[in-house]
Amino acid sequence: MSKIAVIKTGGKQYKVTEGETLKVEKLDAEIGAKIKLDTLLIIDGDKVEIGEPSLGEKVEAEVVGDGKQKKVSVVKYKSKTRYKRTLGHRQAFALIKITKIA
Repeated sequence: MSKIAVIKTGGKQYKVTEGETLKVEKLDAEIGAKIKLDTLLIIDGDKVEIGEPSLGEKVEAEVVGDGKQKKVSVVKYKSKTRYKRTLGHRQAFALIKITKIA
């Protein structure tokens, strides 16, 4: 069984293993850059390390790409007042690959 870790980035928590690729909130890093992520929990077989609140930066990842999600349409409407507004939003993301769990 490989190591499993719970990381925190962009206000969200993710359960990851080595070699896994995932989409996270946009990061201030170039494509190909190595980054360290805040680690909350590590499970290695029967051994469990729990951070209170965190273990530090024990997970390393590489930024593989970035982009934007599909457009989400938002409509504001108030009846009987001739008010209607339509907006669109595309959330930016970074694609990272987990390279090492310490």
